[in-house]
Amino acid sequence: MKVFVIGAHGQIGKKIVSKLVAQGDQVYAGIRHPEQAEAFEDAGAQPVQFNLLAQPEEMALALKGMDAVVFAAGSGGSTGYDMTLMIDLDGAVKSMQATELAGIKRYLIISAEFTPERAKWPNSLKPYYVAKYYADEWLKNRTQLAYTILQPGTLVNDAGTGKVTLNPTVGGEITRDDVATFAVQAIKTDGTIGQTIALINGDMPIATAVQNTK
Repeated sequence: MKVFVIGAHGQIGKKIVSKLVAQGDQVYAGIRHPEQAEAFEDAGAQPVQFNLLAQPEEMALALKGMDAVVFAAGSGGSTGYDMTLMIDLDGAVKSMQATELAGIKRYLIISAEFTPERAKWPNSLKPYYVAKYYADEWLKNRTQLAYTILQPGTLVNDAGTGKVTLNPTVGGEITRDDVATFAVQAIKTDGTIGQTIALINGDMPIATAVQNTK
Protein backbone atom coordinates (compact mmCIF):
# COMPACT_ATOMS: atom_id res chain seq x y z
CA MET A 1 0.00 0.00 0.00
CA LYS A 2 1.29 3.48 -0.89
CA VAL A 3 0.52 5.78 2.03
CA PHE A 4 1.28 9.48 2.35
CA VAL A 5 1.63 10.65 5.96
CA ILE A 6 1.05 14.39 6.44
CA GLY A 7 2.78 15.59 9.58
CA ALA A 8 5.27 12.74 9.45
CA HIS A 9 7.74 14.55 11.69
CA GLY A 10 5.24 14.88 14.54
CA GLN A 11 5.23 12.51 17.48
CA ILE A 12 2.38 10.33 16.21
CA GLY A 13 3.39 10.82 12.58
CA LYS A 14 6.84 9.34 13.16
CA LYS A 15 5.31 6.27 14.78
CA ILE A 16 2.81 5.80 11.96
CA VAL A 17 5.60 5.98 9.39
CA SER A 18 7.71 3.47 11.30
CA LYS A 19 4.86 0.99 11.70
CA LEU A 20 3.84 1.21 8.04
CA VAL A 21 7.42 0.67 6.90
CA ALA A 22 7.69 -2.34 9.20
CA GLN A 23 4.64 -3.83 7.47
CA GLY A 24 6.26 -3.44 4.07
CA ASP A 25 4.19 -0.51 2.83
CA GLN A 26 5.55 2.22 0.57
CA VAL A 27 5.52 5.23 2.86
CA TYR A 28 5.85 8.83 1.78
CA ALA A 29 6.66 11.12 4.68
CA GLY A 30 5.34 14.65 4.27
CA ILE A 31 7.86 17.00 5.85
CA ARG A 32 8.20 20.76 6.03
CA HIS A 33 11.96 21.17 6.53
CA PRO A 34 14.64 19.60 4.28
CA GLU A 35 16.84 18.73 7.26
CA GLN A 36 14.17 16.24 8.37
CA ALA A 37 14.61 14.13 5.23
CA GLU A 38 17.65 12.05 6.17
CA ALA A 39 16.03 10.45 9.20
CA PHE A 40 13.11 9.20 7.10
CA GLU A 41 15.38 7.92 4.35
CA ASP A 42 17.30 5.96 6.98
CA ALA A 43 14.00 4.59 8.29
CA GLY A 44 12.97 3.29 4.87
CA ALA A 45 10.44 5.98 3.96
CA GLN A 46 10.46 8.47 1.09
CA PRO A 47 10.55 12.06 2.40
CA VAL A 48 8.51 14.60 0.41
CA GLN A 49 8.41 18.36 0.89
CA PHE A 50 4.83 19.20 1.85
CA ASN A 51 3.54 22.59 2.94
CA LEU A 52 0.13 22.87 4.58
CA LEU A 53 0.14 26.60 3.87
CA ALA A 54 0.18 25.90 0.12
CA GLN A 55 -2.86 25.71 -2.12
CA PRO A 56 -4.70 22.38 -2.52
CA GLU A 57 -3.65 22.13 -6.16
CA GLU A 58 0.02 22.24 -5.15
CA MET A 59 -0.49 19.69 -2.39
CA ALA A 60 -2.26 17.36 -4.81
CA LEU A 61 0.88 17.06 -6.93
CA ALA A 62 2.66 15.38 -4.02
CA LEU A 63 -0.25 13.01 -3.38
CA LYS A 64 -0.67 11.66 -6.91
CA GLY A 65 -0.52 7.88 -7.09
CA MET A 66 -1.11 7.21 -3.39
CA ASP A 67 -3.57 4.63 -2.10
CA ALA A 68 -4.27 6.47 1.14
CA VAL A 69 -3.52 9.67 3.04
CA VAL A 70 -3.06 9.99 6.80
CA PHE A 71 -3.33 13.44 8.39
CA ALA A 72 -1.32 13.47 11.62
CA ALA A 73 -0.22 17.12 11.50
CA GLY A 74 -0.68 19.84 14.08
CA SER A 75 0.59 23.33 14.67
CA GLY A 76 2.01 22.36 18.07
CA GLY A 77 1.74 23.95 21.47
CA SER A 78 4.45 26.55 20.86
CA THR A 79 2.54 28.40 18.12
CA GLY A 80 -0.24 30.94 18.41
CA TYR A 81 -3.92 30.56 17.64
CA ASP A 82 -3.29 31.87 14.13
CA MET A 83 -1.28 28.78 13.24
CA THR A 84 -3.84 26.53 14.93
CA LEU A 85 -6.33 27.99 12.49
CA MET A 86 -4.01 27.74 9.49
CA ILE A 87 -2.73 24.20 10.14
CA ASP A 88 -5.26 22.26 12.23
CA LEU A 89 -8.28 23.68 10.40
CA ASP A 90 -7.46 25.17 7.02
CA GLY A 91 -4.44 22.94 6.45
CA ALA A 92 -6.53 19.87 7.22
CA VAL A 93 -9.35 20.98 4.92
CA LYS A 94 -6.94 21.79 2.10
CA SER A 95 -5.35 18.35 2.49
CA MET A 96 -8.81 16.80 2.05
CA GLN A 97 -9.38 18.87 -1.07
CA ALA A 98 -5.92 17.89 -2.34
CA THR A 99 -6.65 14.21 -1.69
CA GLU A 100 -9.76 14.43 -3.83
CA LEU A 101 -7.96 16.40 -6.53
CA ALA A 102 -5.33 13.66 -6.64
CA GLY A 103 -8.03 11.03 -7.20
CA ILE A 104 -7.49 9.29 -3.84
CA LYS A 105 -10.43 8.00 -1.80
CA ARG A 106 -8.96 6.70 1.47
CA TYR A 107 -8.23 9.31 4.14
CA LEU A 108 -7.64 9.05 7.89
CA ILE A 109 -7.32 12.00 10.27
CA ILE A 110 -6.15 12.18 13.88
CA SER A 111 -8.61 14.41 15.73
CA ALA A 112 -9.26 14.70 19.48
CA GLU A 113 -11.42 13.28 22.25
CA PHE A 114 -14.81 14.98 22.81
CA THR A 115 -14.47 17.09 19.66
CA PRO A 116 -18.24 16.80 18.94
CA GLU A 117 -19.19 17.90 22.50
CA ARG A 118 -18.52 21.61 23.06
CA ALA A 119 -19.42 21.43 26.75
CA LYS A 120 -16.42 19.15 27.33
CA TRP A 121 -13.81 21.30 25.56
CA PRO A 122 -11.03 22.38 27.97
CA ASN A 123 -10.94 26.17 28.33
CA SER A 124 -7.21 26.26 27.65
CA LEU A 125 -7.61 24.37 24.36
CA LYS A 126 -10.81 25.80 22.92
CA PRO A 127 -9.23 27.25 19.74
CA TYR A 128 -7.64 23.86 19.07
CA TYR A 129 -10.97 22.11 19.56
CA VAL A 130 -12.74 24.60 17.31
CA ALA A 131 -10.23 23.75 14.57
CA LYS A 132 -10.64 20.02 15.08
CA TYR A 133 -14.43 20.22 15.20
CA TYR A 134 -14.81 22.07 11.93
CA ALA A 135 -12.14 20.02 10.15
CA ASP A 136 -13.98 16.84 11.13
CA GLU A 137 -17.31 18.31 10.02
CA TRP A 138 -15.86 19.31 6.65
CA LEU A 139 -14.50 15.81 6.15
CA LYS A 140 -17.84 14.19 6.93
CA ASN A 141 -20.14 16.58 5.13
CA ARG A 142 -18.18 18.34 2.38
CA THR A 143 -16.10 15.53 0.85
CA GLN A 144 -16.70 12.20 -0.84
CA LEU A 145 -13.66 10.64 0.82
CA ALA A 146 -13.67 7.17 2.35
CA TYR A 147 -12.73 8.65 5.70
CA THR A 148 -11.89 7.48 9.18
CA ILE A 149 -11.73 9.97 12.06
CA LEU A 150 -9.79 8.95 15.17
CA GLN A 151 -10.53 10.92 18.34
CA PRO A 152 -7.95 9.82 20.93
CA GLY A 153 -7.98 10.84 24.58
CA THR A 154 -5.20 12.69 26.33
CA LEU A 155 -1.96 11.71 24.62
CA VAL A 156 0.94 10.34 26.65
CA ASN A 157 4.40 9.08 25.71
CA ASP A 158 4.35 5.82 27.69
CA ALA A 159 5.08 2.53 25.98
CA GLY A 160 2.21 1.19 23.94
CA THR A 161 -0.12 -1.24 25.67
CA GLY A 162 -1.68 -2.72 22.54
CA LYS A 163 -5.15 -2.33 24.11
CA VAL A 164 -7.90 0.29 23.93
CA THR A 165 -11.44 1.15 24.91
CA LEU A 166 -13.66 2.31 22.07
CA ASN A 167 -16.01 5.29 22.35
CA PRO A 168 -15.64 5.78 26.13
CA THR A 169 -18.23 7.84 28.01
CA VAL A 170 -15.56 9.46 30.18
CA GLY A 171 -12.17 10.89 29.31
CA GLY A 172 -8.91 9.06 29.63
CA GLU A 173 -5.36 8.72 28.38
CA ILE A 174 -3.90 6.84 25.46
CA THR A 175 -0.30 6.39 24.38
CA ARG A 176 0.79 7.91 21.10
CA ASP A 177 2.15 4.50 20.18
CA ASP A 178 -1.29 2.92 20.55
CA VAL A 179 -2.91 5.69 18.49
CA ALA A 180 -0.37 5.02 15.75
CA THR A 181 -0.95 1.26 15.90
CA PHE A 182 -4.70 1.77 15.66
CA ALA A 183 -4.33 4.20 12.76
CA VAL A 184 -2.09 1.84 10.78
CA GLN A 185 -4.57 -1.00 11.16
CA ALA A 186 -7.64 1.18 10.58
CA ILE A 187 -6.38 2.61 7.28
CA LYS A 188 -6.37 -0.93 5.88
CA THR A 189 -9.74 -1.97 7.33
CA ASP A 190 -12.81 -1.22 5.23
CA GLY A 191 -15.03 -1.50 8.29
CA THR A 192 -13.61 1.75 9.64
CA ILE A 193 -14.67 3.73 6.56
CA GLY A 194 -17.20 6.40 7.44
CA GLN A 195 -16.52 5.91 11.14
CA THR A 196 -15.68 8.43 13.86
CA ILE A 197 -13.86 6.46 16.55
CA ALA A 198 -13.03 7.73 20.03
CA LEU A 199 -10.44 5.71 21.90
CA ILE A 200 -8.45 5.59 25.12
CA ASN A 201 -6.31 2.85 26.61
CA GLY A 202 -8.32 -0.06 27.95
CA ASP A 203 -8.66 -3.84 27.83
CA MET A 204 -9.51 -4.67 24.21
CA PRO A 205 -6.65 -5.71 21.89
CA ILE A 206 -6.27 -3.16 19.12
CA ALA A 207 -6.72 -5.72 16.34
CA THR A 208 -10.05 -6.75 17.88
CA ALA A 209 -11.09 -3.14 18.43
CA VAL A 210 -10.44 -2.20 14.81
CA GLN A 211 -12.71 -5.04 13.66
CA ASN A 212 -15.39 -4.05 16.18
CA THR A 213 -15.79 -0.56 14.72
CA LYS A 214 -18.09 -1.92 12.01
